[in-house]
Amino acid sequence: MDTVQQFEHVIRICRDLFDKKLQDYGASWRIMRPQSITDQIFIKAKRIRSLEINGFGKVDEGIQPEFIAIVNYGIIGLIQLELGFSDTVAMDHQEALALYDKWMTTTKELMYAKNHDYGEAWRNMRISSYTDLILTKIYRTKEIESHEGKTLISEGIEANYMDMINYALFALIKLEYES
Repeated sequence: MDTVQQFEHVIRICRDLFDKKLQDYGASWRIMRPQSITDQIFIKAKRIRSLEINGFGKVDEGIQPEFIAIVNYGIIGLIQLELGFSDTVAMDHQEALALYDKWMTTTKELMYAKNHDYGEAWRNMRISSYTDLILTKIYRTKEIESHEGKTLISEGIEANYMDMINYALFALIKLEYES
């Protein structure tokens, strides 16, 4: 499989879970402020790092579900940045999936452009490095959020969410195809 096929495969896994949770819970995430989404991604990344360092967890789930969650919460974050948070869960299933697909396409296109420029360097990285990079992006995002989204020269929150998503997708590909 080539890179595009591998990406499409792991994206389908993430989207399928998003779709199923949407059926179970509706778009309950619409009430979340972006800062809460960043914190949720932080929790997932910290659990991955803990599992990487300790080699085991007391909850019988590996790191793959956590990387999937980072992808999906990252997409939710992008949707919330676009629409703003809501006090109601007023979004139907199809609208939520359409927004998911829109932001995944935007994020994926950024990855393809960067992948071209960097020559697939991610393939030679360790999964633990993706975890560290995601955590770095989270801390950057938290700092930007504390400045009400304003930056002097740095990328904004949106770009950081997209990078977190793409690092998580890299990890999912490595877990799926190189284990």
